[in-house]
Amino acid sequence: MEQTVSAAAVQAQQQVKKRKNEYRKYAPLLIMMIPGLLYLLINNYLPMLGIVIAFKDVNFAKGFLNSDWVGFANFEYLFKTSDAYIITRNTILYNFLFIVAGTILSLATAIMLNEIKNKVVMKTYQAVITLPHLISMVIVSYLVYALLSPETGFMNRTVLPWFGIEDGISWYTEAAYWPVILSVVHFWKGIGYSSIVFFAAIVGIDEEYYEAARLDGASRWQQIIYITLPTLIPVITILTLLSIGRIFYSDFGLFYQVPLNSGALFETTSTIDTYVFRGLLGGGNLGMSTAAGVYQSIVGFLLVILANYTVRKYNKENALF
Repeated sequence: MEQTVSAAAVQAQQQVKKRKNEYRKYAPLLIMMIPGLLYLLINNYLPMLGIVIAFKDVNFAKGFLNSDWVGFANFEYLFKTSDAYIITRNTILYNFLFIVAGTILSLATAIMLNEIKNKVVMKTYQAVITLPHLISMVIVSYLVYALLSPETGFMNRTVLPWFGIEDGISWYTEAAYWPVILSVVHFWKGIGYSSIVFFAAIVGIDEEYYEAARLDGASRWQQIIYITLPTLIPVITILTLLSIGRIFYSDFGLFYQVPLNSGALFETTSTIDTYVFRGLLGGGNLGMSTAAGVYQSIVGFLLVILANYTVRKYNKENALF
């Protein structure tokens, strides 16, 4: 009995000693994590306490904590308004298009970049297509206006007359054109930057796979179909899952700045974010805008869980968790 107790005590001491050694071994890494963890705590977790604002009638004289509780009254603003269907439809459909078409275009761009063997030319192309991402959306809105201005725009003055349209088009009063315009601007600005992840993944593919395929007589197109694309499936899945989590959010600059906040275009340019911003400017209702953020976050979280569950059901390795 005493031997058993002593053996257990020795084993416990060895485990404690082993843990101390592990802590000493990984201490530098743990110290390096502290700034990132502090940033995550301050920037991502502490602001979550502000969720209570969504359930209050904010009175700055009383303060956030002492303001009156109103339950779900702030959420009714989004669901009872006559524009609820339009802003929800626009937000979801635009993001769905951006996710699907954006993934395809980014993937195609990365594959084409990988096919360029001259490194100088490849770096030049990569820099050129990435440059639009660095341009402010405010500046982009002026570039779009330079193209679409009814009086002096390049489209009305130069392009449309080639097709026999002499009177031009009043772009900023015709809502039907803006789904195409906003999509073109979004892809022009973001495709180069989003293709970097796919390009990095392609570069990381073992060259021996391609050598074996060439020995078997596979063409370059067959190598892309049977080697490159299947290898990129995990990356595509993860990026898609992350994008689904923000499907109820929109690029505020794209939908507010580029159409110049024109009321005639709200039918196709108004999203949840821009609608809430206009409501906040007009009525100063902080509780309502917070409620919209909570609504977007909860729906995005549920969509990620559902999408991840679906992916996990068919392939556990490609799931986020």
